[in-house]
Amino acid sequence: MTPFAALHHTGAPLLLPNAWDHASAAVLAGQGFPAVGTTSLGVAAAAGLPDGASATWDETLRLALTLGTQPFLLSVDAEGGFSDDPDEVAQFARELAAVGAVGINLEDGLGPADVHAAKIAAVKSAVPDLFVNARTDTYWLGEGDGEDTLRRLDAYQQAGADGVFVPGLADPAAIGALAERLDVPLNILYSPTGLTVPQLAALGVRRVSLGSLPYRRALGAMLETVTAVAEGRSPQGATLSYDEVVALGCAGTRR
Repeated sequence: MTPFAALHHTGAPLLLPNAWDHASAAVLAGQGFPAVGTTSLGVAAAAGLPDGASATWDETLRLALTLGTQPFLLSVDAEGGFSDDPDEVAQFARELAAVGAVGINLEDGLGPADVHAAKIAAVKSAVPDLFVNARTDTYWLGEGDGEDTLRRLDAYQQAGADGVFVPGLADPAAIGALAERLDVPLNILYSPTGLTVPQLAALGVRRVSLGSLPYRRALGAMLETVTAVAEGRSPQGATLSYDEVVALGCAGTRR
């Protein structure tokens, strides 16, 4: 079992925060998080590109190159692998592993389950040690069809997925039943209006992702700051100093 896979079996869920650039990842690592994920929305939005449209192959790989040698374990959100060709997805996975990534998140976008399973199998064949987190969008994009969810997750497990991700699933009973049925760790997307991490842990969830929440809150904090200044108020909330941010960049300099 790889060190990243082992984080899913410690008795407590792996809380995986998601970064969109070097500074955000460095801040998270500095708070003691042993692993950091990337957020496809944050990467796409920062580059002025659409999310979920297979438009950020280069940006995602460039970020992995920046973060893969840092002192934390890196899992990359690769949308659907940026291709419907399993061989091309496997090649992208090879490139991620080559720059230091230890995990990849692949989403089905409610496309054919057999196509997604083929992508997973191709990645595991090409890079056996890369942790494949197979996401189904039955709740995120669909109507929350429980039978379709099970059918898809069974296919992804059989294809070699190391974990499965069901964003949008929020019902405690459904989460608990799914966690008990699965052979691999269940990943749930955290929601500020949903279950807490301890509650998810009690249901058998082994990984909790923050997704784009940190990025969206960062944008919200920026708006709150500008609005406060414009209205003659002092901005509230945590603010890193100039020197602290400079230090983040220095820590990432390769020698």
